[in-house]
Amino acid sequence: MPQVLVIEDDQDVREAVGRLLVASGHDVRLCGTALDGLHEVAAWQPHVVVLDLGLPDLDGTAVLRRIRATSQLPVLVATAREQESEMIRLLRAGADDYVVKPYSAEQIEARIAALLRRGAGPVSAEIVVGGLVVNPMARTASLDGAALNLSRREFDLLAHLARHTGTVVTRRQLLKEVWPSESHSAETVDVHLTWLRRKLGERAAAPRYLHTVRGVGIRLSPPEEPGG
Repeated sequence: MPQVLVIEDDQDVREAVGRLLVASGHDVRLCGTALDGLHEVAAWQPHVVVLDLGLPDLDGTAVLRRIRATSQLPVLVATAREQESEMIRLLRAGADDYVVKPYSAEQIEARIAALLRRGAGPVSAEIVVGGLVVNPMARTASLDGAALNLSRREFDLLAHLARHTGTVVTRRQLLKEVWPSESHSAETVDVHLTWLRRKLGERAAAPRYLHTVRGVGIRLSPPEEPGG
């Protein structure tokens, strides 16, 4: 049974779409906020997400980017913005399709069916870097077989660096991707990197995984082999 997550702040619209999709044979979950939706994406791993852009707690485009950072699951964006430039921007940001409000529940169902026919689905592959294993969808991480107890921000930071293994990521990029809806300074990144290093059993002066490239940023890479 296809799993469809509907993230829509309008209760009437949300429930109408949900009823139609259930009647069409889908397993449906409904969320009214961005944070609830992101939680369901990670915990439930749906096959398709229907995403409204006008959410009360976080802009839908930011939600789209967060989903796309960890998964290739199809995202159908529902928007009241019908300008061509806006549609192009959404598609470039990672949307697989879009529908302009007001729309019918039947239209949503047809577009979901089309996305499912493409055969796409959630990606939950682990990222392995030396003895470090990160699963962005399950939000788990382990080091040399032992689970890491990370805060939400620490995990987001580690996962972002893991997705860019071997690449230097600037502090500005980390602030944009890990703290997208908040105002913080580069010191915030440095503090969280210090906490993360402790949990990885290393120090900035003696790094194993998190390497500071002075004046540029941070690179996550596997430890060098002895004698390497």
